[in-house]
Amino acid sequence: VQLQASGGGLVQTGGSLRLSCAASGTIFSPNVMGWYRQAPGTQREFVASITSYGSTTYANSVKGRFTISKDITKNTLYLQMNSLKPEDTAVYYCRADQISARTTDWGQGTQVTVSS
Repeated sequence: VQLQASGGGLVQTGGSLRLSCAASGTIFSPNVMGWYRQAPGTQREFVASITSYGSTTYANSVKGRFTISKDITKNTLYLQMNSLKPEDTAVYYCRADQISARTTDWGQGTQVTVSS
């Protein structure tokens, strides 16, 4: 499965962005799709995930500000980011884990920059 992330950009503190991750190919259930981010000089960290059953999980740092969702008809994963902070600045990556096939696919990343 190929994943194409988009929607990043430059935004001021308090602003919003919506990231998209379009998947080409079939992602079989059960699966977990998620967003991760990596700031310069740091390790990639978990942001949010959604299972094929619709269960969501968020990192504490984004809980209440970010919302993960998916549109199965469009084969697309989203991350709505509100009340952005400078510490949210990072390259954001989408990821798809197909449980039965034991495969993990990553998108190429999209840059999010939040200015203070």
